[in-house]
Amino acid sequence: MSGLTALALLLLQCGALGFRILSGDSITHEDITEKAILNVTAQVCCSLALTEGKTFTFPSRLTAEAVAAACEALRSSKSFLWSIRKIKMANWLVDLHKVFKAPFHFDDETFKEGRKLILEGLSTVKAANRKHNYLSAVLKLGEILHTLQDFYSHSNWVEMGNKLPNFNLTRANTRIGNIAAKSRATCRDCNGQDCSNNLLDDILHEKILTSGYFSILSSNKPKGKCSHGDSLDKTRRTEPKGGINKDSSASSHGHLHSQAADLAIAATSDLLEEIRGAAGDKEFLQMMGISRGSSKALCFVIDTTESMSEEMAAVKTLICSIIDSKVGTQDEPSLYVLVPFNDPDFGPLIRTTDPREFKTSINSLSAAGGGDFPEMSLSALQLALSGSPPNSEIFVFTDASVKDASLKSKVVALIEKTKSVVNFMITSTPEFRRQIQAGSIKQQHRQMVSSDTRLFRDLAQDSGGQVIEVTKDQLPEVMSIIRESSRSSLVVLLQTSRSPGKAENLTFSVDESLKNVKVYITGTRVNFTLIDPSGGVQNSETPSSVISSQPVGNFQTVLLQMKVGVWEIRMMPTDSYSLKVVGESSVDFFFDFVEELHGASGGFDLIDNRPTVGGNATLMVTLIGSDSVTVTEVALVESMGSGQVHSSVENQGGGHFIARFDELPLFEFLVLVKGQNINSTSRRTSENFQRQSTTSLRASALTVIAGNSDLVLEPGRPELVPFSVMTFGKGGNFSIQATNDQGFKISFPSSLFLDAGGGANGTVNITAPPDTPSGTSVTLTIEVVAPGGADTNYKVLHFIVLQLVTDFTRPVCQLLSLQSTCLDDCSQSTWEISVLVSAVANGTSVDHVRIRQGGGTLSISSENVSLVSYVASCCSPDVQLVVVDQVGNVEICSYSVKKTGSPGLFSTRTAQRLLLCVCMPFLVMSLTSESLHYKILYLLEVCWRTFQRFTQRYR
Repeated sequence: MSGLTALALLLLQCGALGFRILSGDSITHEDITEKAILNVTAQVCCSLALTEGKTFTFPSRLTAEAVAAACEALRSSKSFLWSIRKIKMANWLVDLHKVFKAPFHFDDETFKEGRKLILEGLSTVKAANRKHNYLSAVLKLGEILHTLQDFYSHSNWVEMGNKLPNFNLTRANTRIGNIAAKSRATCRDCNGQDCSNNLLDDILHEKILTSGYFSILSSNKPKGKCSHGDSLDKTRRTEPKGGINKDSSASSHGHLHSQAADLAIAATSDLLEEIRGAAGDKEFLQMMGISRGSSKALCFVIDTTESMSEEMAAVKTLICSIIDSKVGTQDEPSLYVLVPFNDPDFGPLIRTTDPREFKTSINSLSAAGGGDFPEMSLSALQLALSGSPPNSEIFVFTDASVKDASLKSKVVALIEKTKSVVNFMITSTPEFRRQIQAGSIKQQHRQMVSSDTRLFRDLAQDSGGQVIEVTKDQLPEVMSIIRESSRSSLVVLLQTSRSPGKAENLTFSVDESLKNVKVYITGTRVNFTLIDPSGGVQNSETPSSVISSQPVGNFQTVLLQMKVGVWEIRMMPTDSYSLKVVGESSVDFFFDFVEELHGASGGFDLIDNRPTVGGNATLMVTLIGSDSVTVTEVALVESMGSGQVHSSVENQGGGHFIARFDELPLFEFLVLVKGQNINSTSRRTSENFQRQSTTSLRASALTVIAGNSDLVLEPGRPELVPFSVMTFGKGGNFSIQATNDQGFKISFPSSLFLDAGGGANGTVNITAPPDTPSGTSVTLTIEVVAPGGADTNYKVLHFIVLQLVTDFTRPVCQLLSLQSTCLDDCSQSTWEISVLVSAVANGTSVDHVRIRQGGGTLSISSENVSLVSYVASCCSPDVQLVVVDQVGNVEICSYSVKKTGSPGLFSTRTAQRLLLCVCMPFLVMSLTSESLHYKILYLLEVCWRTFQRFTQRYR
């Protein structure tokens, strides 16, 4: 048994709350997935802490926020929850969109096909992680977890008496069991409503693997075969009648529901451990949204044309200074992204987690070429939005106008999809500005500058960003703006824009969880008055001790003194402006539009593009950062006006709320959440709070649905992506545009004719070049525009390019020598090993070797990573080496030294560490569980047996 499976054994005793895609009195796919993620993540953080010589304190409750805090990454709570939510959504969407595809559920005895899906998906996740494409990784992970978990509910693995998961489901070139022949009978009729004994005795005695047949359309199935069972399955009516599924406690084999769920949790953890081994501990945590610094990615899109030659040195100095100021702090970005652009070229996208490597890339930029004045800025921004994680902070530096303005709608679609913030730093020399003001610049260029400034403002407004116009000499002053606006703990209290500006009064609530509350105002001629909660008046022209103000170009930052309560800001502009009030707080929210399903399965389906205008809508809101805060109001507020649409709010528990709207507005809107902190320490018994989203959204009379692809492109092989378009408005010819951020060959219909209230289908054909590296991320955007351009909607799909993987053989370690001078005083002696590592399959070599556990030094003495040596103090007598080959196959090789210098079992210290990291999460779960079926002593007994099994591997 692999060392990676050891942790999974302990999960067999963990309880949960449901197994279908719905909540209830049973264990759901979502519960299984979340429990496994929390357990494995806690164990990874524990292992990292011990490797760094730190202590790790397990939280009293294994929640996402508690685990993030224990990992010293409290600011990652939102991104950790977001990753868990995306994985869970991708998991239960399999039941909604692939219900008729038997291999995704191990139905109809499709065991070979189901395992193939898991293995191919596992390769996809590993390849995506190697390229830091974490969004694609988590989406594919959720999908394959559903298939893996269904094995234990839909097959007879539990009925055969198995107490451990089928680890071979994720191990190629192995047998997953004796699969029943198509002609072999497997079931008998149930005894009335009692199906507990409907599997044939010889099937159980001979350990023959079978699963139920399922169909909601036909009652046909092979003679003598088991059915899935329950109300949706028509085959249950055909002899042998009944079913064997364990989806819930009320299912045909519901008496085994808990055991199946426990095995599914264990198997999920084992698969996560496999991904962890291939990626590495820190990279695994990044995939899960956990970072000890900021959870945000920091992205720069930089104009490198000759016109930027005067500013380039200042831009590079500015960015490097920002990076240096964040390294080692809570605001150190989890990922750095760079996209340079010129004309006609843009890119490549550079993505790294290493600040030194990123600074090298920044310093290598030079300004040259460009030809005519307009540049490819939107092409570069499209690439940045596609290649950066969601919720990134993007800064565009340019001094020129836009050549590719036709991409605006695609960029807006990506902004809405990713909810990333885009800021534009428009630079120019003082002389150029004087020429514009004096009218000596050609009329054509003046029109370009004016038009493209509006374009930048539109995009910034859509994303919640700013357009800051500065000179080269003012660039150093921009550093504080970028540093502050990219903080991971930043929340938005109020955001709006006005063009043209108008006089009005706006309010926002400041709660006691906030600090560093600031007002950002962008505009050239904007006066305002601030009124604090006590009635104190602060005019923008007469500063006092209440605030401090810092103008940079057309951008002004106003820092407020901390006063809890309702503030008022009275705007008195003479020009267009944007206003944004922000602060730092752990209390925040995220949301998704969903469609409520009212059929037999119920639940919600995710709407991942624009919702339908005019009709009712449902918003799923998740509040994070406080157990004492509750949501009382969710509204859609006009982005550039005072309109609002209110909802009814239903508390779902656990920080989840459902907001239902009778009708979606025609205007662009932001989501506003208000509520109360019932445990406020202020004099009031409760305290009001408010938070607002940054991304402007809009509804549409068009619906665009793209076929759920496998998210994988094989190089050189065309992939057909079917899509459908429906309209709730007038008919006509609707134009179609499909683009991808990698420039891959693509074809699609230029238009589709739709009748009023009707629909039509189309297909996009996309092909990755044969030499495309595995792990390359591809974003495909399908845009549909109504006749006359009056309406538009889109579908954004993320693909991973994956070279065909045929090698699933794990690397091999061979101990060549072990030398030791270990004495009673371990601090005065050392030990050393030499290990030959190799990949067994032809054409594949070892990619890298790293230390998971051990305080020594690893040396690699050959280019092809075949011979490694490890030297450590005898005070650190154990080591685990993780060996990964080029396609992501993993082997963990462990060695230990005794005082005699001979390799043997783990030391007492290592035993204690293993018991601490591996057993403690599940003991915590048993102590905090609401269910009495957790047996603490039995859990510890299982933990000890697991530890013994784990150490026996390394005798």
